[in-house]
Amino acid sequence: MTSVVLYEKRGAIGLITLNRPDRKNAITQRLLTELFDSVEAADADPEVGALVLSGSGNSFCSGIDLDCLATDNLVNPRGDGKDMVGVFQGCETPIIGAVSGYAITGGFELALNCDFLIADETACFMDTHAKIGIHPGWGMTQLLQQAVGRKRALQISLTCEKISAEKALGWGLINEIVTEESLLPRAIELAKGIASVNRGMMQTVKGFIEKQSAIHADEGLRLEKEAFKAFASLALAHS
Repeated sequence: MTSVVLYEKRGAIGLITLNRPDRKNAITQRLLTELFDSVEAADADPEVGALVLSGSGNSFCSGIDLDCLATDNLVNPRGDGKDMVGVFQGCETPIIGAVSGYAITGGFELALNCDFLIADETACFMDTHAKIGIHPGWGMTQLLQQAVGRKRALQISLTCEKISAEKALGWGLINEIVTEESLLPRAIELAKGIASVNRGMMQTVKGFIEKQSAIHADEGLRLEKEAFKAFASLALAHS
């Protein structure tokens, strides 16, 4: 059976690739399980100093696979109580998101859980939770406003409009725009730079930056997670 998340180690760099290109890397329980396993295994490897997360095909991630919403356990995919926010927050190794094509709704949340993002010219971000009636559960309500500010977060989430790579750069959502051909090489270049610094001090600096960001977000994340659990339980009950 082909893995839906690929992991490759290149020296001090770990490359994690979502591998459901026929479904635009839509999220299922299996994809979450393999993704969480890959992140934690890489983080536990003392040789790995930075990670790059990308999607195969022409999309980063199109969000939850709606065919699986009423059947898959997306709240607790491995049965260990860990969700996307918990796994990514628990990862001390920096994760660079390399976004090409769509990062939509749950896929947008996945991108937001990375430490920072670079994108190519085809990148497009959308939060369609309000449009399709799916409750956010992986940090959208808190992480998006951390990235772009409260008023822009409201515009993105309430209008459900597409945000181009150019606008995402101007609003502080992504750090750089590069060509399609140079996206992965540039992400790897940045990851190599991170992996080359003093590991202990890098993690200290990262931890203090995250502590400041978390001061106002932790309670919001907790409330969003609890509400998503209730939403998902209701969907399963009606399947």
